[in-house]
Amino acid sequence: MSLMPLFQQEHLFDIFPTSHTPELVRTRFDLLRSMADRVQTIVDDIASKGTQFHSPAKLLFRIPSIVLVLILIFLWSSSTTIISGKVVHVCISSRKLNDLYCISAGTEPNLDTAVPPLNGTSPSILVDQKDTASSSPRDTRIAIADGSFTSTDTISNVVDVSLQKSRPVDIPIPTVNDSSTSIATMSNFVDVSLQKSSPIDIPIPRVNDSSTSTDTMSNVVDVMLQKSSPLDIPIQTINDSSTSIPSEKQESTRVSVDSFAGNRNVGFRNNMVKSGDEELVMAYNDVEDQLQVHRSWAATSKNNATCHGRGIYVYDLPTKFNKDLVAHCADMIPWVNLCKYFSNEAMGEPIQNLGKGWYQTHQYSLELIFHSRILNHPCRVHNADEAKLFYVPFYGGLDILRWHFKNVSNDVKDALGLDLVRWLESQKHWFQKSGNDHVFVLGKISWDFRRYSNTNWGSRFLELDEMQNPVKLLIERQPWHVNDIGIPHPTNFHPQSDNDIIAWQDRIIKSNRSSLVSFAGAARPGAPENIRSILINQCTSAKDQECRFLNCNSGSCNQPESIIELFMESEFCLQPPGDSPTRKSVFDSIISGCIPVIFDPFTAYYQYSWHLPEDHKKYSVFIDQEDVRNMKVNVVERLMQIPAKERENMRSYIVYELLPGLVYGDPKSKLEKFQDAFSITINNLFQRLNKLESLQD
Repeated sequence: MSLMPLFQQEHLFDIFPTSHTPELVRTRFDLLRSMADRVQTIVDDIASKGTQFHSPAKLLFRIPSIVLVLILIFLWSSSTTIISGKVVHVCISSRKLNDLYCISAGTEPNLDTAVPPLNGTSPSILVDQKDTASSSPRDTRIAIADGSFTSTDTISNVVDVSLQKSRPVDIPIPTVNDSSTSIATMSNFVDVSLQKSSPIDIPIPRVNDSSTSTDTMSNVVDVMLQKSSPLDIPIQTINDSSTSIPSEKQESTRVSVDSFAGNRNVGFRNNMVKSGDEELVMAYNDVEDQLQVHRSWAATSKNNATCHGRGIYVYDLPTKFNKDLVAHCADMIPWVNLCKYFSNEAMGEPIQNLGKGWYQTHQYSLELIFHSRILNHPCRVHNADEAKLFYVPFYGGLDILRWHFKNVSNDVKDALGLDLVRWLESQKHWFQKSGNDHVFVLGKISWDFRRYSNTNWGSRFLELDEMQNPVKLLIERQPWHVNDIGIPHPTNFHPQSDNDIIAWQDRIIKSNRSSLVSFAGAARPGAPENIRSILINQCTSAKDQECRFLNCNSGSCNQPESIIELFMESEFCLQPPGDSPTRKSVFDSIISGCIPVIFDPFTAYYQYSWHLPEDHKKYSVFIDQEDVRNMKVNVVERLMQIPAKERENMRSYIVYELLPGLVYGDPKSKLEKFQDAFSITINNLFQRLNKLESLQD
C-alpha cells in the first residue's frame, strides 16, 4: 500500500464531473485532512496517557481500541477519498500491477459531454444529463448488444447528437460496451444538441479535446500529408493540462478528399435515407467521399508476387506493448478465460464438427492474428531502411479491454498508449514520412480509443495528435476519420490452402436451406427504441416456421457451431446493429452463405470498403430501421417477396466472390488462387502509399 499523502496522489485518479467550484471541492478535501489530523491527535493523547496507567489490566483493556484506531489510520493513509457533487469515491491502490480500486457511494454526478463544432457551427454546448429527463421525446437511437459469446445484459448508453429541426433522422452512436461483454444495464442518455437547422443523430468526429476549439469540421474531409520539417505536437492529458510529449517538428500540407473522390454530388447516392434534408445528405455524402478515397487506394492487380519496393518492417516492441498483455488472458474479462482462445496462434482450439480450418476464435483476436500473419509475410524485411511499410504490433484492444471492468483512472487507461508514442519518437523512421507509412491494427471499435473528455469509457489513444497520420485498421471505423479503415471481424474459419476454401464453398452452396429467415441475438427490453424486440416478434409469429430465432440470452450462442449451422440452413440472416453499428455476425452469415439483411448503412456499407463492393445489392438486402421501428414493414413478409432466382444470384456472389476475401487464413496458409482478408489489406496499404507519394510529387 502506498503511504503517499493525498495531495500527491490526486493526479492518479479520475476528475469526476461536478457542479461545485474547485474551491468548494478543495475545502472538502481539507476537511477530510483536518478530520484525520484530529484522529491522529486523539491517538497521540491515548498513547501519552498509556504511560500513566498504574494497572496493567487497564492498559491491556485499552490496547484493542488503540489497534483499531491505528488500522483505520493505516487504511486512510493508503487510500484516496474524492468527493464529487453527491458522490464519495474511496480508492485504494494495490501493489499488484498498480491497479486502483474504488468504492463509490451517493447519487450520480452530472455528466457533461462536449461536442466539437460541425460544418461551421458554433462551439460545443455542454448539456447537463439531468436536463434530458425533461426534454421532449425525440427519435433517439438505442444501441443494442450483439448476441455473440456471453452477453448477459444491456448496455444502452447513447450519445444523441442532433441538429435541431422538424424531423429526426439518425445515424448510430456506439454505446460504452461491446457486444460480447455486456454485464450491467446502463440507461443513461446524453442529449447533446447542436443548434442548427436539421435534426441529425450522427457520430460527431472529435476535434482534439477542447470544448472551445475553433477548428470546424468542413464538408470536405482533409487527408493530412505531412512533410519532414518541424512542428511541436502537444499531447493532451485527460484533464486538459498543458503536459506535452516532446516531439520533432513537422510541417503539414492538406490534400482534399475531393482530389481522390471527384466533385461532390449533392444528393444521397445510395438512397437509403428517406429525407430531403440537405444537411443530412451532406453528412452522408461526406462519409461516402471518404469511402471513395479508400477505394481509390485499392490495388487493381491481384498479382503481387514480387516484393521489390514492398518491404514490410515489423517493430520489435518492448513486450509490455503486446506479449505481456496476452499474459493477462485469464483475468482480462471477469467471466471469461481468454487463454484458450489465444492459443494456436490466436485461432483457438479446433472445431471438429465444422471440419478442417474451423477454430474457436474469439472476436478480440484480430491483433494477434494479424501479427502472426505479418511475421510470416514473404516481403518482411529485418532492415528498416529497406522497408516501405512499417507495422507497429501494439495490442491496443487488449490494453483497453483489461481496464473495461476495473474502476481505474483515465491516466491508467492512457498510460501504455502514451508510452508507445514516446517509444516511437525514439525511432528515426517514425518521422521520415510523419507516420503516414506506419500501420496499427486494433481489435476493438474506434470509439473505444476516442474517449470523450467527460466520460470514463475507453482511452484517448486515437485522439493523440501523433496518431492522426498513421493508418488504423479496426473492426469498426470512425466514419469521419479517413485514416480509420474498417477490416473484417475475425471469423472461426481459417483456411490453410485453396482447397480448404473450395471445399467449404461447395458445402455451403449445396446446403439445404429449410428456413427463409433466421436471427441469432437477444431482446433488449430496457431499450424501447431498439428494433430487436420488433424483429423477434415478427420472426416468432411467422407462419410455417419461416423464421427461426436463436435466443442468445439463453447461452445458445456460446458455441460457434450453433450459429454457423443455423445460418447454413437459412436464406436470409437478420443483422440489426449491436452495441455499436457493426456485428461480427454479419461475417458469420456471409461465410455460411446466408444473405445478410442490413438495417443501418453503418453496419457494413460504410465500414469495409476494401472488402465489400460498393453495390451492396449484390450481396445484401437493406431495410430501413425506421420503417421497422414505425411498424411500416414486416421484415419476414418483405423477404418472402424476393424471387428464388434473385436469392440464388446473391448467394452465388457471396460464396464465390466475397467469402475468400472475408476470412483470415491460417498463419501458415499458402493461398495461391485466392486472396484472404489479410492479403487484400496488405496490398491496399501499399497502394495507398503509392497514391500518397504520387500526390506529393
